[in-house]
Amino acid sequence: MNSPTFNAWKLVTLSPLPPWALVLLALGLALGVALAAWGVRREPSRGRRVLLWALRAGAGLAALFFLLEPGIRHLQVARMKNRVAVLVDRSASMSFPAEVGGRTRSEEVADFLERAAPRLGELQDRFTVELYGFDPELAPMTPEALKTPARAGTTDLLAAVRAAAGAGQGSRKLSGVLLFSDGADNTELKAGVVGRARAALADLNVPVSTFTVGQETLKDVAVEGLKVDDFAFVRNSLTVEVEIHGRGFAGQDIPVVLSQEGKTVASKVVRMESADDVKPVAFTFTPDQTGRFVYTMTVPTFPGEAVAENNTRSFTLKVIRDRVRVLLVVGRPSWDERYLRGLLRQDANVDLVSFYILRTLSDDPGVVNDQRELSLIPFPMEEIFDTKLDTFDVVIFQNFGHSDPSLSIAEYERNLERYVHNGGAFVMIGGDSVLGEGRATMPTLMEALPVVAAGPANLDAFKPRLTPDGLRHPVTGIGMGAASTEAAWAELPPIPGANLTQARPGATVLLDHPHLTVGGKNAPLVAVWDYGRGRSLVMATDASWYWAFAAHKDGSPSRAYDRFWGNALRWLVRDPDLTTLKVTADPPSVEPGRPVGVVVQARLADYQPAQDAQVRVELFSVATQKPVAVQTGTTGTDGVVRLEFEPPAPGPYKLLASAKKGETDLGKGEDAVAVRAVGPELSDASVRPELMAQLAKETGGKSYKLPRDGLPDVPLLDPPVVEVGRARDQPLWDRWYYLVALIALLGAEWFARRRFGYV
Repeated sequence: MNSPTFNAWKLVTLSPLPPWALVLLALGLALGVALAAWGVRREPSRGRRVLLWALRAGAGLAALFFLLEPGIRHLQVARMKNRVAVLVDRSASMSFPAEVGGRTRSEEVADFLERAAPRLGELQDRFTVELYGFDPELAPMTPEALKTPARAGTTDLLAAVRAAAGAGQGSRKLSGVLLFSDGADNTELKAGVVGRARAALADLNVPVSTFTVGQETLKDVAVEGLKVDDFAFVRNSLTVEVEIHGRGFAGQDIPVVLSQEGKTVASKVVRMESADDVKPVAFTFTPDQTGRFVYTMTVPTFPGEAVAENNTRSFTLKVIRDRVRVLLVVGRPSWDERYLRGLLRQDANVDLVSFYILRTLSDDPGVVNDQRELSLIPFPMEEIFDTKLDTFDVVIFQNFGHSDPSLSIAEYERNLERYVHNGGAFVMIGGDSVLGEGRATMPTLMEALPVVAAGPANLDAFKPRLTPDGLRHPVTGIGMGAASTEAAWAELPPIPGANLTQARPGATVLLDHPHLTVGGKNAPLVAVWDYGRGRSLVMATDASWYWAFAAHKDGSPSRAYDRFWGNALRWLVRDPDLTTLKVTADPPSVEPGRPVGVVVQARLADYQPAQDAQVRVELFSVATQKPVAVQTGTTGTDGVVRLEFEPPAPGPYKLLASAKKGETDLGKGEDAVAVRAVGPELSDASVRPELMAQLAKETGGKSYKLPRDGLPDVPLLDPPVVEVGRARDQPLWDRWYYLVALIALLGAEWFARRRFGYV
C-alpha cells in the first residue's frame, strides 16, 4: 500500500495531560522563576543579577518544553474553490451611450469582459468564476448574451449583491464580487450608501469591487423629483414642485409648462447656470372641479439630447371637496329657513353663504328710489349669479321668486340654468313665493327642475308618503335599511300644506302627497333628477322643519331632518359613496410598458351590489380625443369587476365606464390614468461614480472606471484550507540533547549561586 503524501505541517503538543493541568504546571514554573529573581534582587552587581535571572528563565523554559512535549503534525490538506461573482447591470439605463455618439454601456461591458477573459481564466485556478446579469432579478449569463441589448428593467445594486451572496449557501462561499454598472440605482441606494443599506453591505463580509461604465458628459434635460400630494381640495390652492435637471445647457433658458389634459395651467422659464445644474420649479394653482385629472409637466426637446422621453412627466391628481360651498337665497324669514340655515351653519363640512330678499309681488315700493333698498342688505346680484356662481357646489332657493326687474334674477337665470347643466347642484324649496306666484318669472331656470307647477298650494295637513323609489334612494334613506327607513318616515309628524306640482318625465319622486293627484298621479313632495351634468332637487313645501321639531319626541332623537338634508347634499354633489357606478384606475399612474387596470363597482338603485351586471369600459385618449380600446366584463357577487387594457402609448387617458343589468341602466362613471413616457430608470441618463465608490469602500473592495485594458488586481478573500486524509505526529521533545541542555542550565545556575554566595 502506498504511504499517504503529506503536503502541510503544524506544531502541536503531544502531552497526555489535560489542558488545565498544563496551565497549572506552567503557572508553577513561572512562580519558581519569579521567586528566584526576587531572591537576588539585592545583589549589588548588575552583571551577576542578569546572569542568575537568565539561567533561571532558561531552565524554566526548558522545563516547560518537556511539559508540553512539542511535536510536528504532518497533514494532507486541500484548498477549497470559492466563488467570484461577476455581476453585469442589464437594466434599461445600460442602453444609453457610454459617450456621445458611442456604443451603449452594455456593449462596452461586453467588450471589456472579452479583453479580461485571460485574467478571469487565471482566477479559475483558485476560484469558480460565475457570470450573472441583473435587471434587477439576478440570472446566469453567457458572454454571448451580454452582447444583446439591455432589458427594460430597473437598477437595484444592493439586491443584486445580496442575491449573489445568497447563491453561495453551502460549501462554496463567496470570495468577492465584480460589479459592472453605471450606478443609476433608483431603489434602496438611490440616496446613497446610508442607514440600513450601509448595515446590509457590512453584513455581507465580502469585498465588492465596482467598475463604473459611461461618461458624465451626455447632453440631456429631464423633469425629475416631482413632489405633489395624492389629492387636493377643490377651490384651494395647490403647489406642485419639480426639479429640472440640465446637463450641457449652461447659460440656456428652458421653458417649463404645466398642463391639465391638454390645457395649459401655468408656465415658467428657468436658466441653467452650469453644465450640470438642477433648478427647482414650483407651480401654484387652484383646481375648480372635483374628480381625478391627469397633469403633465413638460420641457422642450433640444437637438442632441441623449433621452427625449424624460422631457415630460405626467401624474394624476384627485380633487375632492374640503367643504361643500352652499349659497342659500331666501325670499323671507321663516321657521323652515331658520332650521335649515342653522343646520347648514353647524355642519363643519358646509361653507354657507346666505342672503335675504324681503320682497314679494304684492309689495308696493312706494317712494323708494332704488328697488335694491328693499333687500335686508345690498344684494350683490352680478357677483353672486355671474362672476362667483361657479364657486358654489350647491345653490338653494328657499321661498324665493320675484318679478320686478331690479330685484328678480331674470337676467341671470340663464346663468343658473347653465350652471346646473354644466355640473352644478340646485335645490328649490317651496312656499307661497315660489312654485306659486313667482313661478312664471323664472321660466328658463324652471327647465332645470324635475317638476312643474300645477296650481296653487294646498294648505291641508298631511303625512308624506315614501314612494318605492324613495325607499331605495340615498336621499330619503334615513334608516339603516329599507324596513328602518320606512318606519322612520312613518313616525314623522304631518306637515301643514304643500305646493301643487307635477313630475317631469325622467324625474324620480321620492316623497309624494297621499291625497293630491295631478294627471292621475300623486303630487310630488320631494323629486330629483339629473339635468345635463348637474343635479337638482325640489322640496314642494316650506314646512320640512316640522321633522326637526319632532326630533326629540319622547326624549329619543331620531335626527330624520338632519339625515335627510345631509343625504341630499351628498347626493347633489355626487359623493362617491352614493354613486351607483364607481370607477377606479388601478393604479392611477402606470409605468411604461405596463397594462392599465380599472376596477368597476356597480350597484342597483337600492345601492345593493349588482351581481352579473354587464360592464363596458372605454380607454379614451385625452391627447387625441379618441377611444383607444374597449374592455367588457361581468361583475361578481360583490358587484365588482376588474378589467385590464394592453399597455398603451404614453399620455393622459380617461376610463369611461357604463353598466347594465338586464335592461336596467346602472349609470356611468369615469376616472383618469396617466401612462408615463419613461420610468425612473430612463428618466435620468447620468452616471453615478460616487455611489459605486461608496459601495466599494463600505465592503472593502476597490472602485474603478471601466479599464481600457485587462482586469486589475481586485481584493478577494482567500479560500479556506481543509484537512483531508490522515495525519502523522512526529515528537520533538524526546531528544537526549534537550535533556542535557536542561541539566546544564540547572547546573550552571547552582554553580553560579554557590560562587556568588547564595547557597
